[in-house]
Amino acid sequence: MNQKEINELRRRFRADRSSISRIYGCFVNANREIVAHIDSSLGVMKQEEVEVYLGRLKKCLSGTMGRNLIDVEFTTQQVVNSPEHRLLMALRDSHCQDDKARDELYGRIISTLQLEQNNYIILLAADSYDVPYRGSDDEDQPDASAEVFNYFVCVVCPVKEPTADLRFFYDVNEFHVTSGGPIVDNTALGFLFPAFDGRSANIYNALYFARKPDELHEELIGAVFRTEPPMSAPSQRSAFHTALSDALESECSYEVVQAVNEQLRGRIAEHKESKNPEKLTLSTQEVETILRDEGVSEPRVEAFARSVESEFGETLLPTNLVDGRFEITTPEVKITMSPEYSENIETRVLNGRKYILIPADDGIEVNGVAVSIRSDR
Repeated sequence: MNQKEINELRRRFRADRSSISRIYGCFVNANREIVAHIDSSLGVMKQEEVEVYLGRLKKCLSGTMGRNLIDVEFTTQQVVNSPEHRLLMALRDSHCQDDKARDELYGRIISTLQLEQNNYIILLAADSYDVPYRGSDDEDQPDASAEVFNYFVCVVCPVKEPTADLRFFYDVNEFHVTSGGPIVDNTALGFLFPAFDGRSANIYNALYFARKPDELHEELIGAVFRTEPPMSAPSQRSAFHTALSDALESECSYEVVQAVNEQLRGRIAEHKESKNPEKLTLSTQEVETILRDEGVSEPRVEAFARSVESEFGETLLPTNLVDGRFEITTPEVKITMSPEYSENIETRVLNGRKYILIPADDGIEVNGVAVSIRSDR
């Protein structure tokens, strides 16, 4: 799925647009026991309750592709004959009304999922989207339908215990200490099945969501999809940096690393400006070109390529390889700056010692105290 297709489905999660009629789910306690089931009609709920439920479900279509939103691919054999795919198809085809299928999914999640907050709810809902036909001018024609896209979403929301607070009671015009019931936190994990690829159903794929990229909960991916969990975004960044350091060895200079980061950030900025809905990717060969341009020797470039391809294959996701800061560390000092400023940093060897030089013209503070740099030294 690309960002445009995700946004198209996100717009469905409103009471006046969605065909979701019921919310299913269960409340799981710290002992992994179901203490309550959810089987509620949106038609009898208050408006604010409907909005909260749809908001929790919609959350599983949020975030960045490759970081929070992960493509899950099934093998042909799984689609032809596997219990995990049959389960997902049963839920989709029954619009989540198959209670045995729901119970099996709950069981798979509960038996494996480990959340920091032990209590959580699982929510399920199915939707039928009459996909408007889109003409060559890229404009929807609401009166012409391309197909009906039947899908369901499943989300997991942690449940927090309430804390006692001083609250105002309007009926008696007084403050009293009180606590309510358990509070459902925002969606932590979830998935959509089947994928909405080319604005059509793709039963070979699902879309998996994790609110925190460094907490994919591979155990849930394995339990539901029986597929190899993908590498998380922080793990990808760490593996990429390790490949640079180990393969380039003494040629892994500040200038080389700064150039790689600058090129990656540039690609990300260009992609964002272009508003291309497709996920931004980068080939190993493109990174090799950057290294060669910075004077890295061919044996080191080839060693880097082998290392990266063994970890990622031939395609990289730039958004997972850099973050919003540029950090330099030594055993005694850590320097953090905006990535855009990194090109102003210089490295020098003076009198046999290695230095990192940072321009400091004005606005210098030490422990919050404005200071100047004396020119007589």
